[in-house]
Amino acid sequence: MTKRLAEVAKKAGVSEATVSRVLNGRSGVSEATRASVLTALDVMGYERPTKLRGERGRLVGLVLPELQNPIFPALAEVVTASLAQRGFTPALCARTIGGVPERDYIEMLLDHQVSGVVFAGGSYALADAEHGHYRQLLDRRMPVVMVNGGVDGLGFPHISTDDAVAVEQAYGHLRSLGHEMIGLVMGPEDHVPSRRKLAAVKVAAGWSGPESQWPVERTNFSMESARLAATRLIQRGVTAMICASDVLALGSIRAARRLGLEVPRDVSVVGYDDSALMTCTDPPLTTVRQPIELMGQAAVDVLVNQIEGAAATTDELLFEPELVVRGSTAPAPSRD
Repeated sequence: MTKRLAEVAKKAGVSEATVSRVLNGRSGVSEATRASVLTALDVMGYERPTKLRGERGRLVGLVLPELQNPIFPALAEVVTASLAQRGFTPALCARTIGGVPERDYIEMLLDHQVSGVVFAGGSYALADAEHGHYRQLLDRRMPVVMVNGGVDGLGFPHISTDDAVAVEQAYGHLRSLGHEMIGLVMGPEDHVPSRRKLAAVKVAAGWSGPESQWPVERTNFSMESARLAATRLIQRGVTAMICASDVLALGSIRAARRLGLEVPRDVSVVGYDDSALMTCTDPPLTTVRQPIELMGQAAVDVLVNQIEGAAATTDELLFEPELVVRGSTAPAPSRD
């Protein structure tokens, strides 16, 4: 117990006597210091005394679908910095293949009495996935913000990039370069942001008939699945591809090269995110930039407003994307 007091005191930057007063519910401790001690307790994984377990700490859960795509660590950096400025400590929960499922992360965060949760991708973005575990958050009246598009009816606010505008920018750019056969490398069929992108391109391109006839291939957001998807599109005759992420775009460039083609001379590729190092790829990637800093700050603002007692809104706040033209797109190859 003495060792535990010393560890918590060091983490919170207070004396062991102060930690003892907080844990025993004694007076003489400011609210700020009390919150700091309880947050330290939560971060270090120690259980609160029974009489304090009903109170939420200054922890905020940040649930990410993965860390391999650089856009998610970038968002985490913005969110954690913004939370720190507001006096909150983030508890990062990153999902991995075969790792802890989202449902278990939610239960863990609830056990730690978090003040709120920011989701940056998850089951809510998949129409056919199980969504029942979000009910626990609603039942607890937990402040929640979800980043990017998801299924309707969950009852939480969303902070999203306007997917329709994003692909309209990409499609218009490729058309201006003379490309007529433009393919899409998208996420799974039930992935809501991919559905939005596809719907926008369908209108812009005037596609009709069954989807099986459209130049669209689905992936699981890995580079290898993108390579296979892009290979099929190139074999169908596309001269340009719009991808649902920068990772998928890099996989598509790899596909073109394995087929003996050059990017952008033979095939143009547009990504989505403008994640770190896309200026350093070969060629530098043309991509649609998500305004991650603005979105991360907005997500924290909406969450903290809920924590401070504001009514939760189910509205979706859409942010304008920006097409960044680099070296992976060029005029369509001649038909000679």
